[in-house]
Amino acid sequence: MYVDQPQVLLVDDEKEVADAYALRLKGVADVTVTYGGSEALSAIDESQPPDVVLLDRHMPNRSGDDILSELRGYDVYTRIVMVTAIDPGLDILELPFDDYLCKPVEREDIRAAVDQQCQVLAYELLGEYFEIESKRSVIATELPSERLADHEEFSALTERATTLRDRVYRLLPDANDLLNTFSGIERETH
Repeated sequence: MYVDQPQVLLVDDEKEVADAYALRLKGVADVTVTYGGSEALSAIDESQPPDVVLLDRHMPNRSGDDILSELRGYDVYTRIVMVTAIDPGLDILELPFDDYLCKPVEREDIRAAVDQQCQVLAYELLGEYFEIESKRSVIATELPSERLADHEEFSALTERATTLRDRVYRLLPDANDLLNTFSGIERETH
C-alpha cells in the first residue's frame, strides 16, 4: 500500500507569508501554494481535492470569504481553515469554515491545525467508506464474480471504496487497525 502525505492548498496573496507557511508544513504535507483566490479555485481538482485548504480572508480582487463560499459549493470533501490577520467578530458566525487561525501563526500551531483537520476528514470519509464497503462486500459474497465483472455500478462502487480507503490511509497513519477490523467481519453466503 502506498501512503503519501496529506494534500494542502495554501491561499494567501502575500507571497512571503504563503511561502513561509508552506515551509512550516514541509515534511508533514504536500503543499500547493497559490497567491490569490482565482488561482486557488483553478487549482482545485474535484476528482482529487485537497484535504485541507488554508485560506487568507483579506485578499485583493476576491476575498477569502468569497472563495470559501464558492469552495463549499463544490462537490468535494475538504476541510477549510481561515488563516488571517483579520480579528474574528460576530460576522464569522455565518462563514462555513472548519477552523480559524489569527496571524502570525507559529510552526507548531499550523502543523497541529492541519493534523487535526486531516483526522476529522479521515473519520468523515471512514463513514462513507464503511457504508460503501459493506454493500460491496455483501454483493461480492452473494453473487458470482462473473456476474459482477462487467457490472458498471458495482465497478464504480469498488473504485469509490478504493479511493476512499487510500485517502483515509493518507490522512490517518493508524487507519490500518480500523480498516482491518471492518474487513474482518464475516459475510456468510446462503
